[in-house]
Amino acid sequence: MQQQKSFGSQVYGTLYLVPTPIGNLGDISVRALDTLRDVDLIAAEDTRHTQQLLNHFGIETPQTSFHEHNWQAKIPNIVADLQNGMNVAQVSDAGMPSISDPGKELVAAAVASSIPVVPIPGATAGVTALIASGLVPQPFYFYGFLKRKNSEQLAELQQLSTMKDTIIFYEAPHRLKQTLVNIQKIMGSDRKLVLARELTKRYEEFLRGTVSELVAWAQENEIRGEFVVMIDGFDGAVVAETSETTLSVREAVDALIEKGLRPNAAIKQVAKERELDRQAVYADYHGIN
Repeated sequence: MQQQKSFGSQVYGTLYLVPTPIGNLGDISVRALDTLRDVDLIAAEDTRHTQQLLNHFGIETPQTSFHEHNWQAKIPNIVADLQNGMNVAQVSDAGMPSISDPGKELVAAAVASSIPVVPIPGATAGVTALIASGLVPQPFYFYGFLKRKNSEQLAELQQLSTMKDTIIFYEAPHRLKQTLVNIQKIMGSDRKLVLARELTKRYEEFLRGTVSELVAWAQENEIRGEFVVMIDGFDGAVVAETSETTLSVREAVDALIEKGLRPNAAIKQVAKERELDRQAVYADYHGIN
């Protein structure tokens, strides 16, 4: 067991997790600004982007880059700085560190080294969108980003399709159109869906409707901005899950292929759901003895 008292006297420095605005600079808190001023070092996802924020508020704290491509090399140095008594703030480009952004590996390394980790409250796009969506706000299930590969995304949506919680994920503008088509393919046309784009910015917009209505909107309009996608929870009886357990392996794979998955993705999902060896499912499906 490890017990952390965040604000007592510390042997090491402290790792502060500092959220940054998701669009509107006015949303940053006084405490976040004070923390960025007071720490010895800022570990930033993109130092150029963060420098603009620091310049705006007259903060001169030095930075080091810390992102998904260099975290393995950077963590030992940052942990060593913390162990030597330096205080470090970790920030992503927008919103909360670690939430669909770099950060979790540094937190894990700090915790493993008994370095105090102190979170600062602040902006996060998913919850900000949710409370204005008009959908049931809790319970909700935050998924982050769906897979980019189409077959993998279809498999993910299939697993989410009977979840009764409101589902939240993020999507980039150039992928939104196909993602909405995939949602319609897996979850049908009538499920309620809300899109939130450009949150806290000048062109903030909420689009509320059924899946089919928002698929049509995406086909007819130029898509710009980063999106939060929210899907109403499943309110029917979970009949498909019960009946699918009575299907043979081959029938279960064929059922997923009919829903749009490629054969290998369907085989992988059936193997995972039934806790079977994937090669055995592949052999069974293809009739290989």
